[in-house]
Amino acid sequence: MRVLSFPLLILCLLFSHLAPGAGFLTGLGQRSDHYICARKGGTCNFSPCPLFTRVEGTCYGGKAKCCMR
Repeated sequence: MRVLSFPLLILCLLFSHLAPGAGFLTGLGQRSDHYICARKGGTCNFSPCPLFTRVEGTCYGGKAKCCMR
């Protein structure tokens, strides 16, 4: 019994560490707004956008702005 419980414990620990990495894809085929902003060449800022940039969307679930030139 002790021999089987150790591999089971290792598998449980492995899968518990993989779960946070699943947050990169927010749904089936959908990317996070931060990824989309960066892919378009923008940056995510919690403060106002720097000079000569404009707001093109949101990041982090609407908490930050996606700023682009």
